Amino acid sequence: MQALESVRDRRGRTDRRGAGDTEELIAALERGEVEILFQAQFAADDNRVVGAEALARWNHPQRGRTGIGPLFEMAERAGRVRQLSRHLVGRALAAGVGWPVPLRLSINVTAADVAAGNFADTIVEEADTAGFPLEHLVLEISEQALVRDLARSAEQLGLLADFGIGIALDDFGAGFCNFHYLKRLPLHFLKLDRSMIDGIDEDPRDLAVLRGILTMASALGLEVCAEGIEREEQLAVIAREGCASWQGFLGAKPMDAAEFAELARG
Repeated sequence: MQALESVRDRRGRTDRRGAGDTEELIAALERGEVEILFQAQFAADDNRVVGAEALARWNHPQRGRTGIGPLFEMAERAGRVRQLSRHLVGRALAAGVGWPVPLRLSINVTAADVAAGNFADTIVEEADTAGFPLEHLVLEISEQALVRDLARSAEQLGLLADFGIGIALDDFGAGFCNFHYLKRLPLHFLKLDRSMIDGIDEDPRDLAVLRGILTMASALGLEVCAEGIEREEQLAVIAREGCASWQGFLGAKPMDAAEFAELARG
């Protein structure tokens, strides 16, 4: 009985902490405290800056910086996923307009975003409001988000592709690697999860898997971006094997809009 009460106590504390998190997040969104950072993306052939992925961060007063994954988990508990997504999209597009050269801006979208009936219209309206060219925008969606309703995802992403917006399958290799997605969705990019990159300069099996993915992507007309590049040896391999672009701490950590604009100017 004492053990059961202890479990209940811990669960109660967790529930109260979770409720507090969501209330804080709602207040932070309303005050504009969730900041947008940008992680640069580089061409694999000459390492020039070709774009950036927008990332949401919340500098929590007690826990420090909270990343995009936990942020969206809190937003889902609070029923504020679409509010957080719209905050991310609006702020990122506004910053992208001021970049010195026409670079690619990649923004993450969630299952809740895609499920919304007016999702495509909302993205186009936000880009029009910001004055950001649709052909330089890429929306990244993970395999996990697509599991919920593939048919709905294909329909909404197809509408966005018709506007010239790029569609990327994010974290490829981290989930089930359902190749059915590659047939059904209007994709332009594959973003390789860092788990697919870790051993490519050391393990022949890892290298063989990378080569297989790149061959398939080439046959489908998909551009491949490698995430999580942290060593020069990894960069040399992905450049040699034909990845189009890359991002990771070897090139740059996430930075604010002004820092990224300076980096892009060279």
